[in-house]
Amino acid sequence: MAKKLTHIDAKGNAVMVDVSDKPATARIAVAKGSVFMAAATLKLIDTRKVKKGDVLGVAQLAGIMAAKRTPDLIPLCHPVALSSVTVELVCDKKKSAVHITATCKVTGQTGVEMEALAAVSAAALTVYDMCKAADRGMKIGDIRLVEKSGGKSGRFTQK
Repeated sequence: MAKKLTHIDAKGNAVMVDVSDKPATARIAVAKGSVFMAAATLKLIDTRKVKKGDVLGVAQLAGIMAAKRTPDLIPLCHPVALSSVTVELVCDKKKSAVHITATCKVTGQTGVEMEALAAVSAAALTVYDMCKAADRGMKIGDIRLVEKSGGKSGRFTQK
């Protein structure tokens, strides 16, 4: 049997889930994604020679800002008082990619999966934007939730 969608009421209307009766618990979400590119583009990023500036530093800030603004971007997403957001970007020469990991934490009534996914997405888009003059063939991919803990549904992990 398929699970019921929580953002749709009995009449089929979109609704924000009522979390008022849920207890506040410590919640963590981790998301990952990658930007694949030409080796020459990765070298420009790694050696900080991209004309627009420090790609990894700017993308890190973009990811943090996106996590904080997620309810403004995703309809029906609850605003949460994030207690921590980290965004890590790593250059991978073997795969010619920048790998992005975002971790969001909150003690609240709802999770932070969307915030972590928004952080990865914004960081990846920022890498693309800052490097598109050098490499229009970059590919953003593999954006996914890899870990979630806290709340009634407990722990979730995948690679």
